[in-house]
Order: sequence, then structure tokens, then C-alpha cells
Amino acid sequence: MDFIRLIVIGVILGVANVIPGVSGGTLAVVFNIYDRLINVITLNVKKILSEWKFILPLVVGMGLGIILFSKAITFLFENYPVQTNWFFIGIILGSIPMIAKRLMAASKASSSDARKIPVSAIVCGVLALAVMAIMTYANVAESGAPIQTELTPLLAVKLFIGLACATIAMIIPGISGSFLMLVVGVYSTVIAAISDFNIPLLIPAVIGGVVGLLGGAKLVRFLIEKVPAQTYGAIMGLVLGSILVIFPGFCGFATLATSLLAAAVGFVVSFFAGRERIE
Repeated sequence: MDFIRLIVIGVILGVANVIPGVSGGTLAVVFNIYDRLINVITLNVKKILSEWKFILPLVVGMGLGIILFSKAITFLFENYPVQTNWFFIGIILGSIPMIAKRLMAASKASSSDARKIPVSAIVCGVLALAVMAIMTYANVAESGAPIQTELTPLLAVKLFIGLACATIAMIIPGISGSFLMLVVGVYSTVIAAISDFNIPLLIPAVIGGVVGLLGGAKLVRFLIEKVPAQTYGAIMGLVLGSILVIFPGFCGFATLATSLLAAAVGFVVSFFAGRERIE
């Protein structure tokens, strides 16, 4: 049952990571696999092999999500963008109780008063929320950056940096890796390279992705170990702030009704999926 559950979660993470504005890290928190995922991203081969029952279905699901469901999600965003965004908002809101529980547990471990959240953790949450608000209203886009199909030294460096930043962002809840690729100006080029199997362009992109993945995971592990309450406070701010990024605005009554239904479905899915940790 856990195997199937992890495949489904992997599918959702795979789809999320190709949608600008939707954070794969947020959804990993939503489905309560974030800490375990961070700990398994390492160069320690023994540790990776010992977690194969966790890694294998997750990777298979992510592959299926990217390959099979990207077109379906594209269809939904093109034809039902408001309802689709509200579904993701519901997923995010459903994770709040679980994140709050983690924050309280971390606060209890680092403070003599278990009922209080440290002021520093609250400050981290507010700052993280502010970062998300700035990213949202800065209206960053590729500004018509053309799709490039021929590898040059400058493009190789750009792809390396872009994918390194994107994979670090994928690990951090609230920040979309695809959004970071838009900021750097390589999103369209990378998506086209994947679609066309343009190997020369994919090589520096993959290398950058691996470097960012390992470096980002190591940073998050360090923060959770040394300053857990502050880290979870920041995660709470980032997750709440991600709602600002994908908030579709207000709509008519008919659309609102279906949007609220989609949000309710998303809330139920994430709330119950995140209730118990997968061991």
C-alpha cells in the first residue's frame, strides 16, 4: 500500500516540478515525506540503497508524472486555470496543520516553554512570507527569452547555473524550481531540450541539477538539525506565501463554486495523506 501511495505522491511531485509557480518542495511537505526525502539525497550509497523502497516508487511516480501527466495538467491550466490553481491552494492549506505540529514539536525541543513558539521562528516565518510576496508581485518572467537549440559556452554556464538554482529551489518549500528557471531565462530552452532529447543541452543542465540537489539537501539538513524551530517557521512562511504565487484572483459565481469544490478536494487529499509519516 505504501508503494502505491509513494508512486501517486511521486506523480504529483513530478507534475508540480514542471509548472512555474508550484513548488515540489511544498508538496513534499504536504505529503509528509519532506524530512525523509532530504535525508536520502546524499552521496552515501549505502544510505540510498537502504531506502530503496522509498526512493524507487517515488522516482517512478515522478517520471510518470513528468512524461504522462504534463499534457493533462497543461490542458487543465489552459482550459480550467482558476479551478486548477484552487486545487493546489487546497492541497497547500491541507498541509498547514501538519507543518504547525512540526513547528510546535521543534519549539518544544528548543525551549523550556513548550507552549510558545520562539520569536526568532516567527520572524523567520514573516521574512519568508515577505520573500514570497516580493517574488509574486515583482512579476518576474522570461521577457521573451528565445528557445536556444545550439550549445555554446555561455549557454552551458547559464544552463548549469539555472538548473542548480532550480533544484535548490525545488528542495525549499514554497519556491518553484520552474519559476527560478523563468527568472534565469532558461525555462523554455530546457523544456524544449527535454521534448526534443537535445542531449548536448541536457548535459550541463543535468550536471547543474545534481549539484544543486546535493548542495540544497545538505543545507536544509544542516538547518533542520541546528535551528529546527526557525527552519520550520520559515517553511510555514514559504508554504503560506506560495498561495500568493498561484492565487488565481476572483471569479464569477459559477467558477467560484467549482473552484471551491476543487480546493476542498485538494485539502482532503493533502490533509489525510500527510497525517501519518511514511516509514
